[in-house]
Amino acid sequence: MANQPLDALVYTNENCVGCNKCISACPVLTANHAVEENGKNKIVVDGKQCVSCGACFDVCAHDARSFNDDTERFFEDLKKGEKISLLLAPAFLANYPREYATVLGGLKKLGVNRIISISFGADITTWGYVKYITEHNFTGAISQPCPAVVGYIEKYIPELIPSLMPIHSPMMCGAVYVKKYMKVADKLAFISPCIAKKNEIDDPNCGGYVSYNVTFDHLMQYVRANGISGPAVTDEIEYGLGSIYPMPGGLKENVYWFCGEDIFIRQIEGEKHAYEFLEDYKNRVLGKKELPFMVDALNCAKGCIYGPGVEESKVHSDDTLYELHKIREASKKSGRSHAFSRSLTPKQRLAKLNKQFKDLDINDFIRHYSDKSGGLKVKQPSQSEINDIFVSMEKHTETERAINCSACGYDTCKDMATAIHNGCNNKNNCIQFVKSEVEKENVVAREMASEVEGKNLEMQEKNDMIAGLLAELKVDFESLDNSIGEMSQGNNNNAKESTGISSSMADVVKFCDQLNGALDKIQGLLVKLEDNNEEITNVAEETNLLALNASIEAARAGESGRGFAIIAENIKKLADSSKDTASDSDANKEQIQVAIEELLVDARELINIIDSVNVRVTNLASSTQEIAASADMVNSISAELKNKLRRLKT
Repeated sequence: MANQPLDALVYTNENCVGCNKCISACPVLTANHAVEENGKNKIVVDGKQCVSCGACFDVCAHDARSFNDDTERFFEDLKKGEKISLLLAPAFLANYPREYATVLGGLKKLGVNRIISISFGADITTWGYVKYITEHNFTGAISQPCPAVVGYIEKYIPELIPSLMPIHSPMMCGAVYVKKYMKVADKLAFISPCIAKKNEIDDPNCGGYVSYNVTFDHLMQYVRANGISGPAVTDEIEYGLGSIYPMPGGLKENVYWFCGEDIFIRQIEGEKHAYEFLEDYKNRVLGKKELPFMVDALNCAKGCIYGPGVEESKVHSDDTLYELHKIREASKKSGRSHAFSRSLTPKQRLAKLNKQFKDLDINDFIRHYSDKSGGLKVKQPSQSEINDIFVSMEKHTETERAINCSACGYDTCKDMATAIHNGCNNKNNCIQFVKSEVEKENVVAREMASEVEGKNLEMQEKNDMIAGLLAELKVDFESLDNSIGEMSQGNNNNAKESTGISSSMADVVKFCDQLNGALDKIQGLLVKLEDNNEEITNVAEETNLLALNASIEAARAGESGRGFAIIAENIKKLADSSKDTASDSDANKEQIQVAIEELLVDARELINIIDSVNVRVTNLASSTQEIAASADMVNSISAELKNKLRRLKT
């Protein structure tokens, strides 16, 4: 229960969806405020205005309301060694007949001192009521065991404070008895079915007798979570018919038991119904009309046995009523010595009740009340103010101002306007206002739609024109695509051819280099040939000289040298022929040399030209690749434009 609001018993938790059901159930018009938190509508509780009646718990389908009590502080103080005794609401036994004794035993183990049933305190309250009414002729008094009823009167109908019974509730009567007559110095904790009992405990008019309000719900959660149990223990003081106080009409039955049924007791219970009755009862009291003997008023429709401090699982079953009926029958004792005996008359029972409590001073049990209405009463708007609010809500006619659909949570449109005047709601929570705003927006939307329709006709003509242009553009783009495709294909072919030419030119350069080498070799061979021819000419000249000498010698020899002379002649012819051949070879060699030199010059020029062509072909191949890449980019952009044009058409 950490991080809970400390200024309110009842508060709104994070489950709230702003459905307005809590507003519809709440008896206080200004206790719930419609707000927006983090973009979410919520209905939050105003702790000062709330009377802790618990009506919102009954209607909320989202479990969006929570409450504070003293359960954790009670257990923390037990752990610290505080001396604490219990005041036990009679509804506890009825709600937990099987767990009752072991839970009390567990609390005893934790350090609880005494356990006193408030059924006994209820017997004192009955005694005090009857005694005060009869001695002071205080007819028409409103019972006050219910703190929610008391709180509502103190805050919103202070005119009825004089009509509140000036006797303490059973809890307080029990607490006064324990402190003053039993002399118990311990702190007192009330085990309670009621959230609002905390307000009574903290009220200065209640003297600080009770320190803790421990609700059934939070107590049993703690008991189960912490495994609290012990040897069976029961309450300590015998009690009578006060045990049925938690039932609807329980107080009335007690008074009838002692005063007879000839008197008229007005019984009223149920959150909103009880408070509507009180508003009417105020007029009856102020008008000095006939009043009942007393009013038995309870906030909860099913009585305290199903109070807002009781576990929800208990509320949906009648098991508790059956258990309380058993307690009730056991309380109507058969022995004539008891004030609650069946066999006695009401007068005899009352005599015995007075005898039982003869040692009590009624002044110890007198309750005082305070007017707490300052700044809390609902501010009623003037006719002019409420008219302005209705106008702001687009409610101009009387019919519109009395639709009373209750979707806002209030019974009437006037109540909603009053809530707006008090600053706890706003016109946006009125469904009729929201509908009128939507209808106005629909009118504007229809006007805009009409304007748009007119503009659509104009736009249609423009769209048709655009569609024609788009169609033309589509054709142009298709032609562009085809051209780009062809260019790209041709460019790719050129790139391939350029690459092939470049490769072939490299082969030509290689061939030229080889040719140049061969010519160099031939030129070298020609040089060798020139040397050989020179040697042949030298040999021929020497041979010629030998042949000449041989002829001379043959001539000298006469007839015998004739054959030798013939040989010498032939040798001479051979030498001359060799010389001539060598001369011809030199002449041819010179021609070949000239031709080869010319070939070398041409070969070198060819190599230079081929190198230049090769560079250009290489550049051409590179440029072709760049052109191809650019063509691809153009193609891509063209495709994107076509897609955008297609989307424009659709």
